[in-house]
Amino acid sequence: MRTLIYSLIPNWKPHLPVCTVLGLEEGKECIIVGTLYKHMKLKPCILDEYSKERSVVPLVKPHNFMHSNDSLVLEDDSGRVKLGGTVLLPSVYVTGIVVALHGKETSAGEFLVLDILDADLPPQIELPLKSREDKYVVFVSGLSVGSSTCNPLQFQLLVDHITGHLGDEKEQGIAAQIVHVVISGNSVVVPHGLLNGQNLTSKDQSSLSEPIKELDILLTQIAVGLPLDIMPGPDDPANFSLPQQPLHRCLFPGTSAYNSFRSCTNPHSFELENISFLGTSGQNVDDLEKYSEAKDKLEFMERTLRWRHLAPTAPNTLGCYPFTDRDPLLIESCPHVYFVGNQDKYETRLIKGSEGQVVRLICIPKFCETGVAVVMFKHEKSGMPCSKFRN
Repeated sequence: MRTLIYSLIPNWKPHLPVCTVLGLEEGKECIIVGTLYKHMKLKPCILDEYSKERSVVPLVKPHNFMHSNDSLVLEDDSGRVKLGGTVLLPSVYVTGIVVALHGKETSAGEFLVLDILDADLPPQIELPLKSREDKYVVFVSGLSVGSSTCNPLQFQLLVDHITGHLGDEKEQGIAAQIVHVVISGNSVVVPHGLLNGQNLTSKDQSSLSEPIKELDILLTQIAVGLPLDIMPGPDDPANFSLPQQPLHRCLFPGTSAYNSFRSCTNPHSFELENISFLGTSGQNVDDLEKYSEAKDKLEFMERTLRWRHLAPTAPNTLGCYPFTDRDPLLIESCPHVYFVGNQDKYETRLIKGSEGQVVRLICIPKFCETGVAVVMFKHEKSGMPCSKFRN
């Protein structure tokens, strides 16, 4: 990522010298490149669990650890320097972002930031010409089969709508034009209380397997006639760290018999007729919400694209496998559609890049709580609009 930032500097501010942190001179304007570190007063620490002076009353709401005294530091190979000024807001950035900063060192030893260079949106392949036929893609997440909030009838109605067994002539016509279904995480809820290391009785084994069997039956009805992708989520029986590996096909003996079924990773990227899709099950955006602020979830999504990293808080506060030679979470090509599952409500927005990139952002709500799925119409001139479908 640093190599990329260095390559962008000549087109940004070629008249300014590029310095290291140790090479800064007081009052001299220059550019420094490095990784941001965010000092957070309220960031949870494992040592606090053993502190005798730990406060009984929580200092902040559990969903956010921001504080007015948070500050940013930039670190490179030579050292680190505290950042000042009003241009770089601690409420926006998180630990792990690689940036180039234009500024100067002050007498107090801080680096006064005058301007910022992010990686911005990566290059994007051109959208294909409009197809003669209308085509739709369905996104759904948070099915939570087996939970107390799950309504099996509601999910069955969704399946019947997707497969064209419900609705009037117009709705059945739309169902006939659905070309792909994506389930983005938290499809099943396993009672973790039974997984305590003790031998399971036959009744407990049935309680564990019943939600997965129920999910398999419903997914089979979709896979019979439509391509179906399923991604793991934080509550699914999959590994914890990103990137999450596909749910094992043995969990879905009925659905996996069809070639139209794919068990995919999280994050997941795919193409449909040269339209590129990229999405996660929501962990990246949910973690950003804990350590930074934005007006809505779509703004968090836009930041990850402009920073060119799907999970900028990993591995600092979000579990991530320790890759040594490459980072699979880097965004090397700009998608046309970027979706995030398991959110509180449906939201969508169209964003544009400096080089003509156009990306449709989609927040997919939890189906078990809202009964909402997202239907996207593949049409480049209207920006691939979305609508929500409610049972």
